[in-house]
Amino acid sequence: MSIEAVLNRIDENLPAATERLMTLLRIPSISTDPAYKADCEKAADWLVAELTDLGFKAEKRPAPGHPFVVARHEGPGPNLLFYGHYDVQPVDPLTLWDRPPFDPAIEQTANGEVIRGRGSSDDKGQLMTFLEACRAWKEVNGTLPGNLTIFFEGEEESGSPSLIPFMHANHDELACDLALICDTSMVSPGVPSIAGQLRGMLKEEFTLHGPRIDLHSGHYGGPALNPLRELSKIIASFHDDTGRVAIEGFYDGVHEVTAEQKRQWANCGFDEKAYLGHAGMTVAHGEQGYSALEQQWARPTLEINGLWGGYQGTGSKTVIPAEAHVKITCRLVGDMDPADLRRKLRAHVEARLPVDARVTWDTDLDGAPAAVMDTSRPEYEAARQALSDEWNREAVIVGMGGSIPIAYYFKSILGMDALLVGYANDDDAIHSPNEKYDVKSFHKGARSWARILDRIAG
Repeated sequence: MSIEAVLNRIDENLPAATERLMTLLRIPSISTDPAYKADCEKAADWLVAELTDLGFKAEKRPAPGHPFVVARHEGPGPNLLFYGHYDVQPVDPLTLWDRPPFDPAIEQTANGEVIRGRGSSDDKGQLMTFLEACRAWKEVNGTLPGNLTIFFEGEEESGSPSLIPFMHANHDELACDLALICDTSMVSPGVPSIAGQLRGMLKEEFTLHGPRIDLHSGHYGGPALNPLRELSKIIASFHDDTGRVAIEGFYDGVHEVTAEQKRQWANCGFDEKAYLGHAGMTVAHGEQGYSALEQQWARPTLEINGLWGGYQGTGSKTVIPAEAHVKITCRLVGDMDPADLRRKLRAHVEARLPVDARVTWDTDLDGAPAAVMDTSRPEYEAARQALSDEWNREAVIVGMGGSIPIAYYFKSILGMDALLVGYANDDDAIHSPNEKYDVKSFHKGARSWARILDRIAG
């Protein structure tokens, strides 16, 4: 049967597919709140039943927190693993919702119909695009497409504490030729996007200690070492006047963007002025010589996330504080090594401590390298062509400024690249009140997965 028959079936199934998504959205599977533990179990059970009905051998697997769902279908071709998560964020503040968050509905907006409800975009709507593609495929062809593993988790929104142990314990079962992830967005509305690289993260926090106790600023003002002043000098030394990080060796492992990447990014529909204006800015304030998109996707950063010390209450208290504190995060790209970077960052700080000052470091903070996919694999170009055909415009391989830990874990633990394709839009209000998912994204997302599977699953 041709792919057109599958696409036509997806079109015919849209009303029923939407109602199936609504059923899943009505389950308040909030993973971080123990009060919703039974609802997380209910969501997992619902998915097991749906997958079983589709012809998968599906199971709910126990975890210390919320269960995993694992399903298999044996077939020809490469072993593909599809990942999603069925848990959702809390809904607070409830007063800002225009309708009950777990009473989903179709709403008409200036930009078309949307599915309104918690989890509609992150990640239940996206997850269901793949299942609906599989459903239509089986109805047309009598079997599911290829050799598939389904892997759903219920703790993504609460830090995935059970994920790494589960992946190690079930390595042989989960390791596949390629992972498929639908938990990302399009770079611009209607521009199909494949995430080929995600920035890593390094977290640091330190305290600069000075006087033994807080000091009277009249008695000691002048002779005393002021930790806030010294910390300010150290923070100022992190960057030069061009916005470049001035820590020695910081850029080890960073790679320049290729000409082909720049070409795709230049034509991806990204509006730098609108992007900056949304945050109340008129110009990009990062590393000079790079566009806002390059700064966000392909360049490392060092940001000050918190800075405090001394008296912070109402009115004045004339003290020289004994301590000053700072929180830092670095976003990593390419082959940057978080452990090596941590050593360089600490050496930079400690080399600039004045006499009578000392520093203590938080030792419980983590770091993870960037996740860089091998986009030269033929599956990426096949997927890009499939998406281009469906959306009637060139699909682009993009970067991501944030981090999706599962993509890194698939690579580091299971040894497989991930094809990250999502159909969310930036205005979907994920994690916020009035979350939505465009009906167009849901519909064309299912059609997109069918086209991708047609090209890579055989």
